[in-house]
Amino acid sequence: METIKSLNKWANKNSYYPIDLLRIALGITLFYQGVYFMSNLPLLLELYEPIKPLIGDVLLVHYIAPAHFVGGFLIVFGLLTRWAIIAQLPILAGAVLINFVGTMDTKNLILALAVLLVSIFFLVYGSGKHSVDKYLRMQQ
Repeated sequence: METIKSLNKWANKNSYYPIDLLRIALGITLFYQGVYFMSNLPLLLELYEPIKPLIGDVLLVHYIAPAHFVGGFLIVFGLLTRWAIIAQLPILAGAVLINFVGTMDTKNLILALAVLLVSIFFLVYGSGKHSVDKYLRMQQ
């Protein structure tokens, strides 16, 4: 627990606007992906065809698109950022895995890896200085 507190202190002291912009870009990307998947469910099912026997259709429809949609919204504003990213990690790991199990699409693999790495960074770093989390913490 002390390690997390020291990391939070370091993050609050060394927070910069580019990092906040990166968090906002991550949130917008995930939000857009959620909206895109909600409007194109057959495409979502087609993408996850290689691993469908492992997880099934119900999980795809009821978890992936809404998690991207809501998680992206929360990440943009920096509200419950770590929890939103924890919800994204299985989806992003699955997105990377799909490229190795199914047809390799280099563009999708690079995008999935980049989003996964940025998500892991914000899982450790937190929501940053210019976020709703920080504002609410300062109000207490």
